[in-house]
Amino acid sequence: MSQFFYVHPDNPQTRLISQAVAIIRSGGVIIYPTDSGYALGCQLENKQALERIIRIRRLDDKHNFTLMCRDLSELSLYARVDNDAFRLIRNNTPGAYTFILKATKEVPRRLLNPKRKSIGIRVPDNNIALALLEALGEPLMSTTLILPGNEMAESDPEEIRNQLEHAVDLIIHGGYLGESPTTVVDMSDEGWEVVREGAGDTTPFE
Repeated sequence: MSQFFYVHPDNPQTRLISQAVAIIRSGGVIIYPTDSGYALGCQLENKQALERIIRIRRLDDKHNFTLMCRDLSELSLYARVDNDAFRLIRNNTPGAYTFILKATKEVPRRLLNPKRKSIGIRVPDNNIALALLEALGEPLMSTTLILPGNEMAESDPEEIRNQLEHAVDLIIHGGYLGESPTTVVDMSDEGWEVVREGAGDTTPFE
């Protein structure tokens, strides 16, 4: 049975954020709000937690996982990006975008796209997510909570609780959110390409 925290969307309670981070650090899987629906998250290095997320979403080995970052200061540690791409990312973060980039050796191999050696990088525009990342002090391994057979992100924390309270360690209720997942922009090769249109405006990348 998972824990269920009601966290204020504008002023997240420090005590609850600290408890959530403790759950992450102890190997837990959490569900938390972002600016594009709810997401699953776990500690970057935790293989068992990642495997639980893969089972929940029934993901294959082609899935692009995402590192949820508090700001772009962590970008160069985990991804390789040229100056033009960096300017474009900087101008559109925080926001509902996932940027696919070539990964550095700091990213565990199990998180990489096996053929392209790429990783998603994202800075969310959500106070709860940012408070979690600030308290954690490192990126959160993350993927949008899209349940098998669905195309949209889960947006109702009460419904999430009904379906997944036995599958995760913590569900953070941060309000009822939109269902659109992030807009995904592939910058892992020359130039860039919008590979999924979602909550983020695609105009800057066209």
